[in-house]
Amino acid sequence: MLAEMRIQGLGVIDDATLELHPGLTVVTGETGAGKTMVVTGLHLLSGGRADASRVRAGADRAVVEGRFETTTDSAAVKVASDAGAEPDDDGSLIALRSVTADGRSRAHLGGRSVPNAVLSELADQVLAVHGQNDQLRLLRSGEQRAVLDRFAGDAVLPALTEYQRVREEWAEAVRELTERTERSRELAREADLLRHGLSEIDAVAPEPGEDEALVDEARRLADVDQLRETASGAQLALNGSPDGDPDAPGAVGLLGEARRRLGGAEDPVLRDLEPRLAEAAAVLADVGAELGGYLDRLDADPARLEQVLARQAELKQLTKKYAADVDGVLAWAEQARTKLAGMDTSEEALAALAARRDELAAQLAGHARAVSEARQNAAGRLAAAVTDELTGLAMPQARLEVVVQQKETDKNDTCALPVDGRLLHAGPDGVDEVELQLIAHSGAPALPIHKGASGGELSRVMLALEVVLADADTVPTLVFDEVDAGVGGRAAVEIGRRLARLAQTHQVVVVTHLAQVAAYADRHLVVDKGAVDGGLTRSDVRVVADEERVAELARMLAGLDSTETGRAHAEELLDTAATYKRDQANSSRSEKSAPAKKPRKSGSQRSKQSAR
Repeated sequence: MLAEMRIQGLGVIDDATLELHPGLTVVTGETGAGKTMVVTGLHLLSGGRADASRVRAGADRAVVEGRFETTTDSAAVKVASDAGAEPDDDGSLIALRSVTADGRSRAHLGGRSVPNAVLSELADQVLAVHGQNDQLRLLRSGEQRAVLDRFAGDAVLPALTEYQRVREEWAEAVRELTERTERSRELAREADLLRHGLSEIDAVAPEPGEDEALVDEARRLADVDQLRETASGAQLALNGSPDGDPDAPGAVGLLGEARRRLGGAEDPVLRDLEPRLAEAAAVLADVGAELGGYLDRLDADPARLEQVLARQAELKQLTKKYAADVDGVLAWAEQARTKLAGMDTSEEALAALAARRDELAAQLAGHARAVSEARQNAAGRLAAAVTDELTGLAMPQARLEVVVQQKETDKNDTCALPVDGRLLHAGPDGVDEVELQLIAHSGAPALPIHKGASGGELSRVMLALEVVLADADTVPTLVFDEVDAGVGGRAAVEIGRRLARLAQTHQVVVVTHLAQVAAYADRHLVVDKGAVDGGLTRSDVRVVADEERVAELARMLAGLDSTETGRAHAEELLDTAATYKRDQANSSRSEKSAPAKKPRKSGSQRSKQSAR
């Protein structure tokens, strides 16, 4: 969650720190005090567009810094880790965004400079900002489909997972068949070149490491006289003169004499050295035997040398064309065989690949139907749940519709999938397009929500959706900017209650001008318009509680700093909100401690029991 945010040089705010509650935090203040700068700061922290006009006059830059409390296995930490950043020792993750007066922007995460896109990726995991004119997350078509899938949960996920798995295989088969068909001539020419190369290599039939072995053998054959002289000299030094010349006893003879002398010594220290000389004698004997064998094999063989040189010439022809050495040539041949296996453009190969494509298409169509059916079933339930919430949010005649329809396409689409006699676009998330439509009042047409709802209504639709999706929404922090615009009275109280309910599972931050909403806050922040310094207004943010909070709510109710009626009404609002939140908390505890209920029998099961 977002534990703390500091704003410097942004609009009318010179320097302010906001400590946010894990539950519901409200931000209030007089018009023009700078409440919207809080949301602007959150937008910047979320990677939103930087606007130099928001930099406070006279300041060289605006800076927004946020401290997120995370866990080691959270998605936010993974985003930071992928960007080379790390959380602090206390587990918190610091994000920072600065905008200079000339519009240049910089982003930092975990003390490390990162691209602005990294903050956007982080915000996707931890923060959702819903402003009056910035309902971007809800307006994206893909997000509307994601909202429905999140609501449907396990009813959609298994079928969608299978769809995505088969789609990868199907898309690869389609791509390969298209490439083989469209590039048949080019592939045939390339295949001929590969076959020619393989025939050359197969004719020579090189062995792994053969070129290096031949180099050694050629050197040995060419230098046979010098090598014989070297080996013979070494053998003489070891074994002595073959005719037993006592003046040239050799190392073995000298070692034998040393052993004889030490073995006959009366001092045990000297006698103990004799076994070590025996070991040395064994080693010298082995070396001598190997030298003898080497000399026996070392014969001048001009014919063999000629064969070796001819073989080297054959291998050199291959290494000139295909690789630097024989091992590289063999690797090229293996790759060429693999490539050839995928370049078969014969009618039989194309027919087999087309059959594989059609088989996968049939499987994919089945999974697509299952996904669409699950979404259709969930769409009605989601629409009904959100419509119920809208009734209590001053939109009693409004009705939400969740439209699921398959996206038709034509044969020119590389992702065209035949399903029940139609060609549908098989995207990575299915063949469905999902659109949230709003019927604003009885008799009104169903329109896409961004066309059928005003800014305030759109915020309330978002609030209703978030309440319905509370258990399924993975974004921990939700921000609403004046979600109560255009409402008052009982509807404002209902908005406050829903925000309080949402705050039981999420961190919620709300900018509001209604006391009925602010009364439900766990922490109340007020943006105060401070002194004018050099013609510039300077605002600050402070926490209000107890009497200060009553005074702020009274101001919001009556428009005056303090009246007895306003204070009494404010205290009543706080008491009502506290009672509601206490009852909600007790209800939640009771639900957690209560034993699991047995599943209700279906109507058909009850009918069968009644018949018996």
